[in-house]
Amino acid sequence: MKEFLGLRTAIYTVAHLSAAKAWYTKVLGFGPYFDEPYYVGFNVAGYELGLIPDENAATGRTPAGVAYWGVPDAEAAWARLLELGAAPAEPIEDHGVKIGAVRDPFGNIFGIIENPAFKAESD
Repeated sequence: MKEFLGLRTAIYTVAHLSAAKAWYTKVLGFGPYFDEPYYVGFNVAGYELGLIPDENAATGRTPAGVAYWGVPDAEAAWARLLELGAAPAEPIEDHGVKIGAVRDPFGNIFGIIENPAFKAESD
């Protein structure tokens, strides 16, 4: 039996749940599958991006663990996130794998990764 089955959920805390839900709906291009006042969940290709309200979630807080979401074109995704109101956190760097991150308008670090060699088991 495998002890770890892979990433299932990345949780972001937000001070303004409705604003965060609207922003992530725009970023992802679709709305949440679960929408309650205590939790909003998006199904992103079989992985969950969850938003939890926290009135103390400051926009300038120190990053903790960072989830990196797979994208087909890291530069294009990074530029689009900036256009939608994110701030640069880590510029895209190419080490055979392109990786970078932005800070969403709610203070969370949102990582992106373009890794042509990685395929999820469901791919």
